[in-house]
Amino acid sequence: MLTEVTELVGLEVYTDKGYLLGTIEDVSIDIDQQVTYGLYISKTNPLLVEDGVPVLVPYRWVKSVGDIVIMKKFPSYVSLSTGEKGSSESSEKVQ
Repeated sequence: MLTEVTELVGLEVYTDKGYLLGTIEDVSIDIDQQVTYGLYISKTNPLLVEDGVPVLVPYRWVKSVGDIVIMKKFPSYVSLSTGEKGSSESSEKVQ
């Protein structure tokens, strides 16, 4: 069981479909409110995130934390294109 937020750093993150998303490099928190806002994930899977760029995932998307982190939801593909509303689009790259 995790007792400190710093223990999240270095954990692997998996999507709800079981695909490796990447590794937690940093955690976005509000110290005054004692709230975790998001997980900064580096070295992301290029099959899930265009060019494998780092992403900041909202903590509310996290389903469980243990030896790994499992997301309760994650887009099927995150695109870097700015022409569409939002930063995600569906893709058949990951089944």
